[in-house]
Amino acid sequence: MASLYTQQSKNVFRTWVLMTVFLVLVVGIGWFASYYYNSSAILYVAIIIALVMNVWAYWFSDKIAIRQARAYPADETQYKELHRIVENLAITAGLPKPNVYIIDDPAPNAFSAGRDKNHAVIAVTTGLLGMMNENELQGVIAHELSHVGNRDILVMTAAVVLVGVISVLANLFLRISFFGGFGGGRDRNNGNVFILIAGIIAIILAPIAATLIELAISRKREYLADASGALLTRYPEGLESALQKLGSYDAPLKSASTATAHMYITNPFGAHPAGQWIQKIFSTHPPIPDRIAALEGMNI
Repeated sequence: MASLYTQQSKNVFRTWVLMTVFLVLVVGIGWFASYYYNSSAILYVAIIIALVMNVWAYWFSDKIAIRQARAYPADETQYKELHRIVENLAITAGLPKPNVYIIDDPAPNAFSAGRDKNHAVIAVTTGLLGMMNENELQGVIAHELSHVGNRDILVMTAAVVLVGVISVLANLFLRISFFGGFGGGRDRNNGNVFILIAGIIAIILAPIAATLIELAISRKREYLADASGALLTRYPEGLESALQKLGSYDAPLKSASTATAHMYITNPFGAHPAGQWIQKIFSTHPPIPDRIAALEGMNI
């Protein structure tokens, strides 16, 4: 039987495979757009625009997430037990204790954010605190601390930057084509028309493919945080039980947002209305039964 360490290694490997595919997709689309218009400036402009748009979001990710969730600092007297759990697990993980926040919402959920371990925050809903016992709450907090330790915010920001590059390239290409910029592109008689047609179709479909890759990366990071969190507590059953309870609650968070959805431990929009196959492709989170099954299949 595979160990949690094996699961951890597999998820890291798969994430970087996806990131590599992502980079190849960006370079390929940039090369074709530059070739089609005989101008390398298109690729450079797209990269600069995407970086400027996303660096700010990365640098202030914790503040953006807290504001979006309408969270407030957890009083150390009122939430003494929560602070104790966060501090103990942070010490075990070798991390500074993150700032702890509360979201006044009956929907059980939690998230972590921050560009690095020294600028991290963990936020939990009042619904989560009311639903979980101590072992389950430890499992949830360990999962969120694992996101901090694994630098997941950096990986996801890189993914968002790449999606931005691809989207900007696609928009530039289509707009320039529509208005006949750069002389209308290369002369079709001087090149392979089939290659040009295939390239145009690829650029049109690229933003969809990029989004799907971004979602796949997000789901792999959730599996990795589950495995890392179970290793941190040495008690995977706590996280398994917490996920079961989280999966039984259908109502969405009042402050749910597509911009921060990937940060939460479970989908903040509640139960997905589509089938399991659609959920696996288009959700920022893997189905909870799959996450529980992965934990049950591991041993420490």
